[in-house]
Amino acid sequence: MKTPLAFRMRPQYLEDIIGQKHLVGPRGFLSNAVLNDMPVSVILFGPPGSGKTTIAEAFARSIKAHIILLNAVTSKKKQIEEAIESSNFFPRVIVVMDEVHRLNKDKQDLLLPAIESGQIFLIGATTANPYLAINPAIRSRCHLLEVEALSVEEIIVGLKRATTSFQGLDSSISLTDEAYKLIAKTSGGDLRFAYNMLEILSLNEQKIIDVDIVKSVHKIPNYLIDADEGGHYDAVSALQKSIRGSDVDASLYYLARLIASGDLEGIVRRLLVTAYEDIGLANPAAVDRTYQAVQVAREVGFPEATIPLGFSVCELALSPKSKVACEAIARALDKVDELPLQPLDYLKLTPVNVKEADKYPYDRSDLWEKIQYLPELIKNERFYIPQYTSKFEQSLNTNHTRLEKIKRTSNLARLKVEDK
Repeated sequence: MKTPLAFRMRPQYLEDIIGQKHLVGPRGFLSNAVLNDMPVSVILFGPPGSGKTTIAEAFARSIKAHIILLNAVTSKKKQIEEAIESSNFFPRVIVVMDEVHRLNKDKQDLLLPAIESGQIFLIGATTANPYLAINPAIRSRCHLLEVEALSVEEIIVGLKRATTSFQGLDSSISLTDEAYKLIAKTSGGDLRFAYNMLEILSLNEQKIIDVDIVKSVHKIPNYLIDADEGGHYDAVSALQKSIRGSDVDASLYYLARLIASGDLEGIVRRLLVTAYEDIGLANPAAVDRTYQAVQVAREVGFPEATIPLGFSVCELALSPKSKVACEAIARALDKVDELPLQPLDYLKLTPVNVKEADKYPYDRSDLWEKIQYLPELIKNERFYIPQYTSKFEQSLNTNHTRLEKIKRTSNLARLKVEDK
């Protein structure tokens, strides 16, 4: 039985990989490892379809290591034990672990000593943020490498290669430049999606594939294929404005438009920005839940990703809104552009020629709130302007009002004496 096109086109070695120049280019991290004949343990993290597992396998082949493919969820402890034991028969063993962020403690306890000693090398693949989802014990033993979503141009390179390659479609069809571009744009950086689309098109009776044939096979919203993509970005803008305006129905409608375009990463970026910019301190828990929701969406992919995305949009639209933190940092940035001042001497990491009495009092927590922290020239500047949009902000601002009444000073020697 013929294997899927995406499988047939999987690169065998690092030099065959499309994109990811920071990893596999002439000066890329993994290329340098191969050049120096140095196997390494790494965590590859990035969006679905960006080639994490493919890169892992290609690296293992390029460095002439024995490859063992495992999954953190479905692989049993026995399989991990057998993988470790295989190092007795092969000089180099690389274990490629999919969904590595789901590795439980029992399996970690098996792997850690073998990774530590170099008995085996681990290449983990995950869509999750490794700083949040990967156990620190595993993370500290691996290099963290981000795998980026492919650009439209890189997707087109892959599509053209698949069209003409003997392992691919062997030039059985041809596509116009516009058809290639449309497939690439709708793939959302996912080369596997693009290959699957190309394979479907290869079944068409017409052997010259144009934009109309692509549209007939995959129903793509017209606003996504505008020449300037204006409709797509208008929908992105409308989503944020609708959330900001607390119109939950409009927010869901524009989310649905973006879901129809398949632009998962675009939705994720917009929701994260909106959560911090427009909801912010009014509902920090909703901001945290938004991050969790988009991580789940990335893990499960479409169509199931619509569920956590819809959950998040409903909560953000119905939450109280506060731009106070966003506006505060904007004011601070403006002031830095105007006056890039040095920190006060006693705030520097290693102050020079500062008397002991004038040094920062690490052991006097009772004095910390009485110390002046802004440079002398702008000591009375105020970037944070309170709002009272929720109980959480009210509690913050009660403390802020108390702190505002304290007279701060830069004379630490006097402060230490007066407050003994």
